[in-house]
Amino acid sequence: MIKRNMSPQDAFYELSCYTCSHPDPSFIHQYAVDAFAAQYANKNTKNITLIFALIGLYLHLEKNFTGKDVQNAHIKLGRFKKKWQSFDLPKNRGAITVYHVISAPEGSERDKAIRKWSASVWEAYAHVHADIAIVVQRELWK
Repeated sequence: MIKRNMSPQDAFYELSCYTCSHPDPSFIHQYAVDAFAAQYANKNTKNITLIFALIGLYLHLEKNFTGKDVQNAHIKLGRFKKKWQSFDLPKNRGAITVYHVISAPEGSERDKAIRKWSASVWEAYAHVHADIAIVVQRELWK
């Protein structure tokens, strides 16, 4: 439920209560984490945060990874102590936001809203899709 003047972070916390307790073994919480991180990234966001979020969206939406598989990929990538590249932030980060998702009724409608949100954010970063695919190929599947 959206409360008046709820910040995006507070809306995400509310959504996290839903996703972390979700019984689906695919672990949909990971999709929400990545969509939120990419959509609300700013100049102070660490490169690793944004690139991991984009990698997560790529693996989920383009390669049909479950949230658990994406989480495992993040763990594998996190073992590398390296400087991750930065990406330009698009002005528009997607038409669907965390507010839309928490407004959807819990259950299949909210689950669908999370997928649509993830796709909306991923599409907003179309200018880096090829770069993310290269990073995944180079760093994850070597």
